[in-house]
Amino acid sequence: MVQAPATHPVQVVLCLPILRGLTGNRVLLGMKLRGFGAGHIVAPGGKIEPGEKPAQAAARELQEETSLVAESASLEPTARVNFRFPANPAADMDCTVFMASDFSGMAEHSDELAPAWYPVGQLPLAKMWEDSSLWLGRMLLGERFDVLVLMAQDNESVARFATIPWPENKIPLTPLSEADFPTAT
Repeated sequence: MVQAPATHPVQVVLCLPILRGLTGNRVLLGMKLRGFGAGHIVAPGGKIEPGEKPAQAAARELQEETSLVAESASLEPTARVNFRFPANPAADMDCTVFMASDFSGMAEHSDELAPAWYPVGQLPLAKMWEDSSLWLGRMLLGERFDVLVLMAQDNESVARFATIPWPENKIPLTPLSEADFPTAT
């Protein structure tokens, strides 16, 4: 079997299931058990496979990592995050983030993720990647944007962070490049 050539940056997705309730909203995150980011609390997600659209990949990854089932057409695009790792450029990722409010099943552990529900206002930021505190809460509260996260040489802390809001909170047709972002952190 011939593998497709690797694309750079790697195209990935995240899918954030949201439970809306009388006592507030909860989001499903999970402890990453293996691979890139192991030991951090992250959103379910992963690489887009050849022939997949981002929403299809998000629905597939959600089911593989948590057993929750969502139709790709019901997923809402909420952000695009360009992660850049100058100390390890092979880890660079362009990520499309989706929220799912229409899904079925019960969240279950997988070999990849140990999922848990968190109140939107009480995210476990100390256990997440440092950049999460800069954009995740804003996105969960309704902001929609493109993000640039330039990691520092330690590949953990953030050296530069910038956002560009989406016009009318709708995903733009064309992705942005690093040069499109403002230079202020």
